[in-house]
Amino acid sequence: MRTIVVSGASSGIGQAVAERFAADGDRVVNFDIAPPPAASGTGADGIPWTKVDVADWSAVREAVDEVHERYGSLDVVVANAGISNRRGVLELTEEEVRRTIDVNLMGVLALWRHAAPHMVRHGHGVLLATASVNGSRGYPLYADYNATKAGVASLCRTFAMELSPVVRTACVTPGAVLTPMQRAEYTDEMLDEVNERIPARRHATPREIAAAFHYLASPEAAFVTGQELVVDGGETAGATTAFFPGHAMSPPGQPTPSEGK
Repeated sequence: MRTIVVSGASSGIGQAVAERFAADGDRVVNFDIAPPPAASGTGADGIPWTKVDVADWSAVREAVDEVHERYGSLDVVVANAGISNRRGVLELTEEEVRRTIDVNLMGVLALWRHAAPHMVRHGHGVLLATASVNGSRGYPLYADYNATKAGVASLCRTFAMELSPVVRTACVTPGAVLTPMQRAEYTDEMLDEVNERIPARRHATPREIAAAFHYLASPEAAFVTGQELVVDGGETAGATTAFFPGHAMSPPGQPTPSEGK
């Protein structure tokens, strides 16, 4: 039985990832600042919850060490916790930007940094993280979020260079995913506009992203390290990436939302 830590597993992608591993019989622990949607201490399917702010390095270290001490192993870590604020660059505040960086980038680094020594001592381990297609392109209204996801991809490559062949690293890089965070920031009309410009004509489900994480943590992916697995329904395959819903200035040659397809 593997011991797996998933950060941000109280909702969205993280919850789907934790449930996917638990369904296979893995021992899963949820690190999240928010409680799971069930009775105190565990999620709906009995996944233990530890209240952790991933931006707090001391708290992350203590939580990781406690999991290792309790179970005697730490096989897979999925750094998934993330936040975003839909803001134009002229509206960004220092407080919001620093929090986004602390959670999305420093939180990944903290979790990987404190899990890696345990994995090295045991002679094996897999470090995974949630990146984003936003990290490889300019996307209006998410400057700080985009920058953190580019940083996560860079961390993935660097950890692979330093820790191979003992520890593997990889990122799942989703496109549009229908999560509570996406629902909170996009109207139904905006979601429809996004879908029209994705070759698959829809958002991914959290379970589809969880399946990618499950593969990367499996023996079948033993030769995959330092890489991103893009799961975007073809969104970044062509010029469809140039449309930004809800943004007043569409790039040259691209239709505005009112112009239809």
